Amino acid sequence: MIVLILAAAAAATTAPAPPEQLRFEACVTLTAKDPTRALDEANSWSLGGGGALAKQCSGMAYAALARWKPAAVAFEQAARRFEGERDAVAAARLWVQSGNAALAGGDARTARERFNAALGSGALTGAEAGEAHLDRARAAYAMADAKAVRTDLEAALTLVPQDPLAWLLSATAARRAGDLPRAATDIAEARKRAPDDAGVALEAGNISVMMGEESKAREAWAAAVKAAPESDAGKTAATLIARLDAANGGAAK
Repeated sequence: MIVLILAAAAAATTAPAPPEQLRFEACVTLTAKDPTRALDEANSWSLGGGGALAKQCSGMAYAALARWKPAAVAFEQAARRFEGERDAVAAARLWVQSGNAALAGGDARTARERFNAALGSGALTGAEAGEAHLDRARAAYAMADAKAVRTDLEAALTLVPQDPLAWLLSATAARRAGDLPRAATDIAEARKRAPDDAGVALEAGNISVMMGEESKAREAWAAAVKAAPESDAGKTAATLIARLDAANGGAAK
């Protein structure tokens, strides 16, 4: 770490990083360039007695290769090793990474267990806790647990109100629960924070059409198509516009 002392006649001093940290940083850099080589390096490191950082780098390499199940396992192993080293904050962060890897791999139940471990430790605070609540809400959403979704979303909205994803998921959950006024309020907040996001615009259109506001729905869906025509959200919005045209006899309104 380089410490800059801004005072007369003072010079910058450098404290050497521990060898494990340097090796981890090198592994992270390699992950961005060649994740397969990074995985080989991380696994060799682990077999040679590497600790939590070696397992963490394995998880990052697996994630870069979209190998989500082994990524989740590696991050879990790193979390447990950090717990053994009594580094509660690092452990909680790795539990979150394990949960996100599991969720990316379609295993929502395991993901929620990992997010429970992260939040249950009490080590995460502020925005980090808010994002973990948001992640756990995503897992609960995948499991169709509406009550748990709402509980975690309320926590996320309190802790990370600047995150448009929190407002988007809250709006979607409210729409699916039939609470259209809440859905409209929350999607408006999401659009303030992410005006060019195709997913947000798509959901705005979904809410508008359920409220009987077809012109607003069309406008929102058109914005989604314009923002990202090749994305899933953009393609879905284009399909919905075509359906709306067909329902109206082919005439755009």
